Amino acid sequence: MAVSAALLCLAVLANPLQEQGQRVQPVASSAGMVVSQEALASGVGAAILRRGGNAIDAAVATAFALGVTLPQAGNLGGGGFLLFWHGPQRRAYALNFRERAPRRATAQMFLNGAGDVDRAKATRSLLSTAVPGSVAGLLAAQERFGRLSRQEVLTPAIELAERGFPVYPELAASLRQAAPQLQSDPTAKRLFFRIDSAPVTPGGRGSTGVRFYRVGEILRQPQLGATLRLISHQGAAGFYRGRLAQQLEALMAKGGGLIDRKDLAAYTAPWVEPVRGSFRGLTVLSMPPPSSGGVTLVQLLNLLEPFDLALAGLNSASTIHTMVEAMNLAYRDRNSELGDPDQMTIPVERLTSKAYAESLRPLIRSDRHTPSAQLAGLAPLPSNSTNTTHLSVADRQGSLVALTTTLNFAYGNGIAVPGAGFLLNNEMDDFTAKPGVANAYGLVQGERNAIAPGRRPLSSMAPTLVLNAEGSPWLATGSPGGSRIITTVLQVLLNRILHGLNLASAVLAPRVHSQLWPDQLSLEEGISPDTQRLLEARGHQLLRTAAMGSANSVELLPAGGSLGVADPRRPEGAAVPERP
Repeated sequence: MAVSAALLCLAVLANPLQEQGQRVQPVASSAGMVVSQEALASGVGAAILRRGGNAIDAAVATAFALGVTLPQAGNLGGGGFLLFWHGPQRRAYALNFRERAPRRATAQMFLNGAGDVDRAKATRSLLSTAVPGSVAGLLAAQERFGRLSRQEVLTPAIELAERGFPVYPELAASLRQAAPQLQSDPTAKRLFFRIDSAPVTPGGRGSTGVRFYRVGEILRQPQLGATLRLISHQGAAGFYRGRLAQQLEALMAKGGGLIDRKDLAAYTAPWVEPVRGSFRGLTVLSMPPPSSGGVTLVQLLNLLEPFDLALAGLNSASTIHTMVEAMNLAYRDRNSELGDPDQMTIPVERLTSKAYAESLRPLIRSDRHTPSAQLAGLAPLPSNSTNTTHLSVADRQGSLVALTTTLNFAYGNGIAVPGAGFLLNNEMDDFTAKPGVANAYGLVQGERNAIAPGRRPLSSMAPTLVLNAEGSPWLATGSPGGSRIITTVLQVLLNRILHGLNLASAVLAPRVHSQLWPDQLSLEEGISPDTQRLLEARGHQLLRTAAMGSANSVELLPAGGSLGVADPRRPEGAAVPERP
């Protein structure tokens, strides 16, 4: 059953530019490539490659630049995960810079007097902020593996903040949409909106008006530039200790938050072993817990491996049905079995084993959708129990980086640190505020992801690398999208490996998503009406939805050079080649 798909996989790897007649083509480079959600930031990374930096230098420079040019998701006040294939060493590394709960956090901190979750407190207050990890993580990666100095890597972001950049259409629209949230915080209001003062009248009165930035106007962020300069000169200590730490602590004390200088000084970003799986002779590397991305992705690939999805056809009713039934099984385990491995034992080996997938596969019926309530009643194992951005980088030494960072919601909780120029995350909502109650992404999770001091919340981020059958690096991908990240990455891989699509077509193809609860199948535009009717006949409840994810991806070519694709679902993204 898998023979035809395996042969197709070998053909794909042998000729990455096959199917030249496909409607869209990736950007090609004779050297390295940087793909991110914003064009100026991608250009920063490509320039770093041209200066002699490696994939880590370029990824870190791009990430810091995104903290300036993509304030809705790029960040200093959030966290994330990084996966690195070191070409010269032929070895993979994973870095966990997920945020951590403050040491004074409690399991019931978001419950009101009636025992219900206070959504505003969990998402829009200072209590929603976890200890940021982005600065520590990015600097740790660059210090260990970068070729250039910290100052060289940070200078482009500093210049973008201090000199400013033209507001692009997506940012102008995003700031307008987020205005009620951002303008409720006086500091954020001054950072992201024009404060225009009318001249004083003869009667002695003036007025001050607030207006939106127009497309093409220059957005300058001098406070953020000063913060980046401090980090450039002092490293992580410039963020987690000293003046910035005092400013953050003062804001928390004034506004009812929990983070203090002890929490900041105690933050660490550990190097961890990647989750490793195999699919049709390829090696798949992704993030371990507290990211659920790697475990769930490998489990999905294991479940789907024996099915001949290539024969069934891309986005046919049979293929979508099979994927969705596997998604529901994998998300059931994700929500009940995963958490922070620093504070509990996580059954990673069993969840990612081929044998465990074999035991679950009979639950996938070919003719009928299995209701979520029926699946939820089956114990998966003996119990032990939106805004993000992704970038991918390839360099000419054969190294790959997949890096995903987040503030959780767009602009986090909408609160900026006075005098520091950056927004704070609301990642505490990624914990289980109350077992059995859905979070902002509809995920119904259990006790293993409950709030606890120093714990890192479970994430769906899934920066992923794929190695070919010889163990050489081939592809880097990942996505934002909350709980839809994992299924986005899954479909990009299946489209590329099984369905004969080039990298651009694999990213562009319509996506579907299911996560057990709510019991529904989400579909992007582009799934045919006939297919939708067949899915409904199998018992699926369909939900037509907006674009899912933004899978910015790169691919290394066998003869040298690289390909890149910026997902058009986020229109300001760009794949920028390193030009010799």
